[in-house]
Amino acid sequence: MAVKTAAAVPRRPRVWWPLGFLLPALVLFVGLVVLPIVVALLLSFCSWNGSTQIQFVGLANWHQFVHDDSALAALQRTALLVIASLLIQEPIAMALGIYAAGRQRHRAVLTAIYFLPMLISAAALGILWGQLLSPVNGGIQYAGQNFGLVFLNHDWLGDPELVMATVIVLIAWEFIPFHSLLYQAGVRQIPTSIYEAAALDGIGPVRRLFSITIPMLRHTIVTSSTLNIVGSLTVFDLIYTLTGGGPGESTRVLALAQYLEGFNSLNFGYASVLAVVLGVAAVIVSVILVGVTGFGKMRSQAEGV
Repeated sequence: MAVKTAAAVPRRPRVWWPLGFLLPALVLFVGLVVLPIVVALLLSFCSWNGSTQIQFVGLANWHQFVHDDSALAALQRTALLVIASLLIQEPIAMALGIYAAGRQRHRAVLTAIYFLPMLISAAALGILWGQLLSPVNGGIQYAGQNFGLVFLNHDWLGDPELVMATVIVLIAWEFIPFHSLLYQAGVRQIPTSIYEAAALDGIGPVRRLFSITIPMLRHTIVTSSTLNIVGSLTVFDLIYTLTGGGPGESTRVLALAQYLEGFNSLNFGYASVLAVVLGVAAVIVSVILVGVTGFGKMRSQAEGV
């Protein structure tokens, strides 16, 4: 007796045209991200001043980096900047973001005021603060001499012991508003039903902050911290316009050293070494942060609500 077989289900033809919408983004990503990384990596093994023929020198540039005390000191300053920025910016940004997400009186006006630094370019901020902190007719110096604010009477940008701390504070002043926006958006994503249930259980505002708000902001904390670290590793424009890396090399961080080696010393091969080191450091720190926090395995904080 013949066994009947089910009719084969006809296969649907594959449609490739939706991939065309991804092509512009893919081209931009390859051209603006992948290709420069490959060029920098290859150029790190070469010697080139921008006009002559590129010469392959092997590991000479990397050997110079390992024995370059100036570059290693710049790497240490970069690490200090990253750690200090993370410890200063994140708590303040979280506090401002939580406040901005509330409904306090005059909240909108105050929020607009402390978001102003985010609307000004870093280069303009560097020039502005350079004038304010100038020991000659600077606004900060004038306030210290004429209004009894003696603690302001310092050469903030000329003293090697103070200039790095000054730069760290000004970078925090510039970028805290951006991270505050992230925390503000994160707080507004927390379901209000959780706070209502906590209020019915008699839980006070302080306990709600540490038991509900901050734990529910774990996604935002990891995202903001990652952006903070990567941004601190690559900060350049504010330092360049504010101090130029001085006095001496007191504020010469790795990103600034990369620019100075490439465009001032016309040593693009060695500058590429610094760029590769900076990029690898950013990737390693980001991967470690995501792995330690378990960010990649986190689920939606609104799940089950």
